[in-house]
Amino acid sequence: MTSGPVLAVHELTVVDVAGATVLDAACLHARPGRIVAVRGPSGCGKSTLLHAVLGALPPGLHATRGTVTWNGAPVPTGRAARRWRRAEVGLCAQESGTSLHPRRRVLDLVLEAVPARDRRAHTAAACELLVGLGLDLPLHHRFPAELSGGQAQRVALARALLPGPALLLADEPTRGLDAHAAEVVHARLARRRAAGAVTIVVTHDDALSGIADDVVTLTPHAVPVTARPAYPRRAGPVVLEVRGLTVGQPPGGAAVVRDADLRVHAGERVAVLGDSGSGKTTLIRAVAGLHPPNEGEVRLAGAPLPALAGQRSRIQRSAVQLVGQDPQGELNPAHRARTAVRRPLRVLRGFTRDRAAAEADALLAGLGLDAATGRRRPGALSGGQRQRVALARALAAAPRVLLADEPTAALDADTAASFLARLDALRDDGIGVLLTTHDDALARWADRRVRIVDGVLVEEQPPVPPPPGPPTPATRCPGEPATSADEADAARHLR
Repeated sequence: MTSGPVLAVHELTVVDVAGATVLDAACLHARPGRIVAVRGPSGCGKSTLLHAVLGALPPGLHATRGTVTWNGAPVPTGRAARRWRRAEVGLCAQESGTSLHPRRRVLDLVLEAVPARDRRAHTAAACELLVGLGLDLPLHHRFPAELSGGQAQRVALARALLPGPALLLADEPTRGLDAHAAEVVHARLARRRAAGAVTIVVTHDDALSGIADDVVTLTPHAVPVTARPAYPRRAGPVVLEVRGLTVGQPPGGAAVVRDADLRVHAGERVAVLGDSGSGKTTLIRAVAGLHPPNEGEVRLAGAPLPALAGQRSRIQRSAVQLVGQDPQGELNPAHRARTAVRRPLRVLRGFTRDRAAAEADALLAGLGLDAATGRRRPGALSGGQRQRVALARALAAAPRVLLADEPTAALDADTAASFLARLDALRDDGIGVLLTTHDDALARWADRRVRIVDGVLVEEQPPVPPPPGPPTPATRCPGEPATSADEADAARHLR
């Protein structure tokens, strides 16, 4: 086994079409059998670095200097690059739900990673890999829409791992996972060392960084600093009520949440906790009108809401807004970020063009997204930036209730604190917030917590007031610094 780096990124600089630097003199070196963690705040350039390693920078970006080499030779381009990626590279992209074919079952999706002639021989290994990642046999025959976000993430990881790639690129592989599921993923990645394989992980997860052999920390040009939100105050009248709600997966199928009762008051933040796959996303999508319930009803300020969003009035749709777990699939890929935020201002609130433009820019700026970011389309944004655009779009509708599904899963600690500070400010407007999370630290920021236990909502004791300061930020580890703006995942380049 060679002692030198098998993967080397040296002084790589990438610019956009306007000539702005998005990656500045980035360096990364990985030796055989080692895990390298790439860390840094949301929007600092982690995904751009993965694109560069793939040799697949998105349209509008190009390298002006620096090199990326694999086994001492430049990463290939054109058709040769596609052959190289298929033969030696595995990718687990962020927001994995968008990369899974909706009409193929889990086992078939994983087996797609190997040549068709070899799939029968790999079936047992694929099943074993899925089970080893905490996905039991009944899940192997489900479609992606029947999976939780954490389950879909592990399916995408299994697909990347099955061929035993010499190089694995994993973008936030533990996003949306509970602690136990994340530990399973950590252990599976650590096993790659024995084969001498190289693993590059982009992560905000301290525990995942802890198993890495080397850590590269990227830093942005500027990181917005915001005050920690105040501890919750007493809430107002009930704005959202869930009565006897039973939801199945798939819709109409076996109940994953049964006979749920829940209230959210004006200005109150309520967290729904539970393990990956417990039904958190299914519940919140049912409240949003995107997943028909088996039984029960949702009421807004005492008035029943139609079960499906398409049956709700414009006022009702404005009043209940969802920021989903997968903003890549929710934002129109053809619309710039500022356009996505302007549309509800124009369509739902009747703003003039100029007023909508000014308000959209203000909403984005309030979430740490500058004018240049507002001009980008979703594919040119990081996962954390897309999450903030989705929040700005939801707030543009002036909702009475904001639903947020794992809202900080793709954010670093500093950006998450800023995001939560913005949510906390909503209480001054009387907006109720219902959020799902597997993260107990995030749940402590809520006024009340309920947990899904075997399909039943259980109210938890009021949280103890947190100590001063935001949730503990990720520890900065030594590594080669670089600066940039995050870009979209590269799953499509591996097809």
